[in-house]
Amino acid sequence: MSDIKDFMVNWVYTDTVKDHFMNPRNIWRKDDQFKPDGFGEVGSLACGDQMRVGITVKDNRISDIRWLTYGCASAIASTSMMSEMVKGMTLEEAYRITPKMITDKLGGLPEHKFHCSVLGDKALRAAIDNYFDACGLPNPLKGKIAKVVCECRGVDDQQIEELVKTGKVSNLAELMELTGLGTGCGKCRAKAEAMIAEFKHIYGK
Repeated sequence: MSDIKDFMVNWVYTDTVKDHFMNPRNIWRKDDQFKPDGFGEVGSLACGDQMRVGITVKDNRISDIRWLTYGCASAIASTSMMSEMVKGMTLEEAYRITPKMITDKLGGLPEHKFHCSVLGDKALRAAIDNYFDACGLPNPLKGKIAKVVCECRGVDDQQIEELVKTGKVSNLAELMELTGLGTGCGKCRAKAEAMIAEFKHIYGK
């Protein structure tokens, strides 16, 4: 008991993070009669974090959501918060959820734990993509939130993500060869390299 008290005294997270870690919302339990309309999974146990998200959809809005994650307190709290945020949102609104929006709702996370919040929005987006695929519908959301990384060659973050996700790119040199990124002014190289590392973590590459 004293160990638990010492742990809580030295807790470096906000009260909101503590609440969502100790009392996570919308966990996907084995005995739930939850049947998702869309399903997404990202991360890798080899990297330390893995996340699964399921959603139900009604009238183009997320009517319910469940999740499972193997990860730290930040991963648990951020996914719990994300699950509360997106209920009732349209699919497009939910698709636009960002790590910053999640961490702001939590009152912040330690900088070295920020990457944990990335998995939640990626798994949610994967579940929405899967919903459109499962329904045989065109996905109007892909490409809507792309951000240009290399202005000289017009390479955006979604292109980089897809190349890493599909295993076509594992380092900066391969990305430059395939897309021409960084062969102009070169200012984007450091950012692109960091994104490759982040996507490799997310997709377990």
